[in-house]
Amino acid sequence: MTTTPSDRAETLHLTGERTVPGVPEENYWFRRHEAAYLALLPYCSDATVLEAGCGEGYGAGLIARHAARVVALDYDEQAAAHVADRYPGVHAVRANLAFLPVRDRALDVVANFQVIEHLWDQAGFLAECGRVLRPGGRLLVTTPNRLTFTPDSDTPLNPYHTRELSPSELDSLLREAGFEVELLHGLHHGPAVRELDERYGGSIIDAQLDVVLGSLPGQARWPAGLLADVAAIRADGFTVHGDDLDASLDLLAVAVRP
Repeated sequence: MTTTPSDRAETLHLTGERTVPGVPEENYWFRRHEAAYLALLPYCSDATVLEAGCGEGYGAGLIARHAARVVALDYDEQAAAHVADRYPGVHAVRANLAFLPVRDRALDVVANFQVIEHLWDQAGFLAECGRVLRPGGRLLVTTPNRLTFTPDSDTPLNPYHTRELSPSELDSLLREAGFEVELLHGLHHGPAVRELDERYGGSIIDAQLDVVLGSLPGQARWPAGLLADVAAIRADGFTVHGDDLDASLDLLAVAVRP
């Protein structure tokens, strides 16, 4: 039997925190995350890569097209099994990010996309990344920008997040862990998505949240036009650059182990 993207999403139990490809209602978030992967993909070329917190696995699958080897790690048993089944070019492992099951100085790259904001011990995780990376190896991190994701509060509104970071906080956290920050950029809406912002009263994000938060769980009723517009968003609808970091939606960092 052929498994459709929607079937795969259902088996993984959508919480809003695990982005899944092939689901129209999820497409804005999927493409936004995909844009970050694409921006950082060159750092994975011909490398031995560990994705720490791989979720559904689409990112690890993308990295595997360019890297020499990819190990995808997730604490969720169901997610790890799904990755092993869905992405044959990826070696999937179930493990806790607090103790990476990798020997010292074994990796060229650790990728940690939209995960560090979920961790209780961010400094401990970064210490583990420093342990498993070879000298000159890189840690790739993406995370929501606290200044735009939860403005005017140090307490995340998202119940799945433990600590969100501003650009300066992410920079300091990486440097305190002994890394050299090679790049710190932000992800923004590009022209195509900004057109949708204008079409929907200033924010395509708010338009989506109004549907989801205004509905009973599992019973969101999407206006046909909005759903079509969301489903049509592509990764190139977002831009990544180093200007105006405080106004960015997500932060992207490349940190080097000395």
